[in-house]
Amino acid sequence: MSEDVLVPGGRDVRATLDNPESDACVVACPPHPQMGGKRTDARLRAVSDAVAGDAATLRFDYGAWDEGYGELADARNALAWARAEYATVAVFGYSFGGCIALLTAARESADGAPPDAVAALAPASRLADDLDAAADLGEVTCPGYVLYGERDTTAEWEPVVDRARELGWSVEAMSADHHFVGQSTKVGEKVAAFLRDY
Repeated sequence: MSEDVLVPGGRDVRATLDNPESDACVVACPPHPQMGGKRTDARLRAVSDAVAGDAATLRFDYGAWDEGYGELADARNALAWARAEYATVAVFGYSFGGCIALLTAARESADGAPPDAVAALAPASRLADDLDAAADLGEVTCPGYVLYGERDTTAEWEPVVDRARELGWSVEAMSADHHFVGQSTKVGEKVAAFLRDY
């Protein structure tokens, strides 16, 4: 079961809430909107399917393109909406969205209100000089997980993976490229296995 949600904030951010009758929620950040990234992304849906029964999933579309800054605001607004509705809230993102999820966790942690957990799939390392997930990872005060494809030549994931390992995060590799072709279900199961602990 799913329902439509309009995320409050200064931008037009629309979302789909899967399995709303839950105690927890995963806020799912899609890949790059200029490359076709939307809330309907197969990897976001796979995570939603895998956590069903344990958590709702808020899959959202970013507002108008804003070089990463507005998209980060969108994710933080989506997190705020989820927190008002659910006792436990985690953040997940794929590719561009993985960077956004990590930046969201870092900014919220710096403000003293981290999510309960953060997970990133094939995350981009940075979007701009001051939107650098690898550099900001040390600010994150919640449990973190990074899953990446060993054959990924699309995203610059290495700095995030290296820093996550230094910080003692859960880091896992799959034999896959950036798109995890034919492996969405496996991706969903791995991310869900981490998130269920929190």
